[in-house]
Formats: sequence, structure tokens, C-alpha cells
Amino acid sequence: MSKEINNTSSIISKVWSFCTILKDDGVSYGDYLEQLTYLLFLKMADEFSKPPYNRTIPIPAEYNWESLSSRRGADLELHYTTLLRELGQKKGILGQIFTKSQNKIQDPAKLYKLIDMINKEQWSTMGADVKGKIYEGLLEKNAEDTKSGAGQYFTPRALIRVMVECLRPEPKKTIADPACGTGGFFLAAYDYIAKQDLDTDQKKFLKHSTFFGNEIVAGTRRLCLMNMFLHNIGDIDSENFISPADALVADSGLRVDYVLANPPFGKKSSMTFTNDEGEQDTEDLTYNRQDFWVTTSNKQLNFLQHIRTMLKSTGRAAVVLPDNVLFEGGAGETIRKKLLETTDLHTILRLPTGIFYKPGVKANVLFFDNKPANKTAWTKEIWFYDFRTNIHFTLKKNPMQLEDLRDFINCYNPTNRHSRKETYNAQTNTEGRWRKFTYDEIISRDKTSLDITWIKDKSLADLDNLPDPDVLAGDIIENLEAGLESFREIMLTINGKEIN
Repeated sequence: MSKEINNTSSIISKVWSFCTILKDDGVSYGDYLEQLTYLLFLKMADEFSKPPYNRTIPIPAEYNWESLSSRRGADLELHYTTLLRELGQKKGILGQIFTKSQNKIQDPAKLYKLIDMINKEQWSTMGADVKGKIYEGLLEKNAEDTKSGAGQYFTPRALIRVMVECLRPEPKKTIADPACGTGGFFLAAYDYIAKQDLDTDQKKFLKHSTFFGNEIVAGTRRLCLMNMFLHNIGDIDSENFISPADALVADSGLRVDYVLANPPFGKKSSMTFTNDEGEQDTEDLTYNRQDFWVTTSNKQLNFLQHIRTMLKSTGRAAVVLPDNVLFEGGAGETIRKKLLETTDLHTILRLPTGIFYKPGVKANVLFFDNKPANKTAWTKEIWFYDFRTNIHFTLKKNPMQLEDLRDFINCYNPTNRHSRKETYNAQTNTEGRWRKFTYDEIISRDKTSLDITWIKDKSLADLDNLPDPDVLAGDIIENLEAGLESFREIMLTINGKEIN
């Protein structure tokens, strides 16, 4: 066991150290991740084509792993570039992994060293947890590179695990994420289900038929496919289950048991095009769908409507959404009322700032169960957990951990959520973080606002008990950035560009 752990640590160390070497040459974590993805896929395909697997792999011999590992120098660089272009034109998961691929390692000697490092390991026999740990670590490092913007595709893994633990997905049930990024929700759900005592059919269903996603950014979709493949989801020659299509354009007809999602940040949906003068311009996107309650260019409101459509009549969802979804008027108010009527919106977790890679984000997790048509509203009461007021996290010095949300999980009571107890006491004015509001209380609020807090902010009430200076400075920066974002959206509305 100790030998296996040492070997795992050694492999992780090699992968990380090579990443550092390439970074000195101007190769970013994102570029390194892409090159590692191409080469790992080819190496594992090569291993699966040999004993004891002897599988037929749809990679032409002239572009397989051996065609790379046997070359050096300029010949290697030229062949690698050609290989990427040719494999990107193939069908299925192979084409999706290599679509729009480019060689970002300009030094043939370092490209050979990376190939040699990968070649020395037997990746097909390595545990999925080991491969996954290597790849997830690189994804997180890539998300920390704020200049690349990769953080918008990376949801904090502790938050994902909490959402999965609350939903408790069951075997032989389908799970979807219409904006799946690098696949974090799929991996956490897979790990949760895989730990159960599964029979052969359940294992097969989990591997091949459980997950469905959309990711419109080719590079991110590639990372998602490889991340899932390394975690034992799907197969090297299986059908592609991550669609490149924009999930919001149309109802695909897919109906699933669970949706776990963190739709992209930013309110507006837009597209870039070349105008009559040959200049790049953008315009707001609206989606005219018959299954939507209202037409709007607000991206999060559209995703919320789409997710509700995706659910089976007994389907359940946990979705990360920004504060504006809770209080925005117009389309926002209409959608909130419809959500209360057609689903059981039973829980809202209010998240603190400082947990996402994009600063200034104030978000929440909405938990709701879809329901069949009914004359009266399905939502009877909403339970709120205020995990924001007087809570401070930073990504590097004080990152949020799973245990920080253990109290929320206990209050949520996943095994029987109909047996809950408030920690807020109105009679004694005890400010517990867990409190319920009835449907009548919610519907009587201005614009049916779900933007509810009740705990006093200690930083405002007690000047002698201020947070650490770096936390305080971070809060100020995040509030300023959030304010600027709101101001930009107000200016767009004033200019008549917002369509509700």
C-alpha cells in the first residue's frame, strides 16, 4: 500500500513539475492541460488496443501513440501538428477531444520529454482516483489563473459535494448539467453513486447512461470529456454525451431525474458578429421558446426556465444562481411566481462571497422538485440558510471546505427533508441561520422577492470586532466590483438594450 502511495505521489510530482517547466516558456496551465489531454488520450488508447484489452480503437495507425513516441526534433513537431489537425476531423468522442486542437509546445525537445514522461507510466491500470486527482488538481490550478478566465468554468468542489449530498442521487437515474464546464458536478455525483453497493447493470448504467451535458466552449468541453474519461465515466470509443450545442436555443426533448448546475456568470446572453462596416459587434440574445414562461435576455433566468423544462415530472434540481434572480423585477418576478407554482422550491442556501474565482459574485443555491400540473402552488414553504452574513472566505488563505457547510447539510436533513427544525427563534429573537417562510409570506413581498436576510451584520454593529484587514479589503473590492457590474447593467437598461 505504501509503495502504491509513493508511486502515486511520484507521478503527481512529475506532472506538476513539467507544468512548471513549460510555464517558464510561456505555456499557461490551460495550454498545458490541453496538450496533456491530447497525449494522455492517445497513450491510453494505445494501451487499450493491446493485451489484455485487445480493443479496436478508431485511431488511424499513422496518427497513433507509437507514431509520436518514435519521432524526435522537427519531425516530431511537424507530425504532432498534423496529427492534431487530422484527429480533430474524426467523429464521436475522438473528434470532440481533438476539435480545434493546436500544438502549444514550440520546443520539440520539451514536447518529446512530455511524451516520454507519459510513456513511462501504464495509465490504463492506474486507479481512476489517481488519474482524477492529477487532472482535477491541474483544473483547479488553471482556474486560479484569473487572466485566462478559466475560473468561470470551475465551481468550488466543496460546494458541489454539498449539493450532491443533499440531492442524494440514486443508481439508474439520469443527471444533467446544461452548462457543465469541466464536469465537476458529474464527477461528484459519480463518486457518490459509485460508493453504493451496485449490481452489474447499475454499474454499466452509471458509466454509460447516467450523464448528459452541454458545453459550448470547445476547449472547456475537451477538458470535461477527458476529466470524465479519466474518472471512468464513458469510454474511449463510446458516444459523446457532452453536446457542443447551446442548451438554451431549443428544448432537446431530454428529460432527466436530476439537474445539478452552476450556469455561467454574467446576466446578458449575447453573440458576436461582423457588421456591414466589417467591424466586430455584439447583440443581445433572446430565446423565443414556447416552453419558457417569459422571453428575456437575462442568461440566468433563461437557464432557470430551461432547467425546469429538463426535469421529469418527479425530477429534482440544485442550481447555483446569482442574487439578481432572487429580486429582479419584470421577467424575474414572473419566473419566481411560476417556479413557486409549478415546483416545490423548498430550500435556498445563501452563499458568502470569496468562494468563486470571479470576485464580487453573490450567489445562492436553489433546491426545487418538479411537479405535475396543479391548480394551487406546489411550494408551501421555503427554508433559507444564511451562510453569508458574518461569514468570510478567501480562495487562498481561507478557502471554503466541506465541513464548513456540515451544519447546513444537517439542517437540510437529506434523509427526510420534511422533518426539519428552525434554528431561528422568533420569540426569543435568536438569530439562527436556518429559517422558514411560508408561501403566503413570500408571495406578499414586493416583487415576490426571495432576497431575504435576518441576521445582523456584526461588521456594521461592532466596530471593535472588524474582520482581518485582508478580509475587509477583499470584501470592499468585491462589493465595488459587484456595484460596477450592476451599474453597467443599469446603463444598458437606460439605453434600451435590455429586453424583458
